[in-house]
Amino acid sequence: MAQDRMRALTWLVAAAELCAASAGRAQTTSLDREVKATPGREVRVGIYTSMRADCTAGPLPAIHLSIAPEHGTVTVRRATLKATNVKQCLAAELPALVAFYRSKADSVSDDRFELEVSFAVGRKQIQRFHVTISNGAGEGQRI
Repeated sequence: MAQDRMRALTWLVAAAELCAASAGRAQTTSLDREVKATPGREVRVGIYTSMRADCTAGPLPAIHLSIAPEHGTVTVRRATLKATNVKQCLAAELPALVAFYRSKADSVSDDRFELEVSFAVGRKQIQRFHVTISNGAGEGQRI
């Protein structure tokens, strides 16, 4: 009986420590995204910005390439995002980070990579990109 109480107490202490440790951690979510790309051509895969409730720019997130693509490259560039009619903001210009993927010119293999986006509020998002490479023949013009 005393052994059972001791095991239960040990389990409760371990559970409390686990809850306290996880409460201090940032929330992490994941997202899977499908991308279509043409060999040797750049395609935009993500736009990352931050807007406060008063329509001013918040701090930009940090972006880390956690899994690199095997058949291409990923680049991130600074840009200005012009947003209209977003939430209560009629017009806003915000700094942004834009991620691009470019497959190798001779690549015909599908690719994949992963970005870890860390926001200033402590939230992290893992974005898994699955890239389908197509040479565009027979797809027709998109209007």
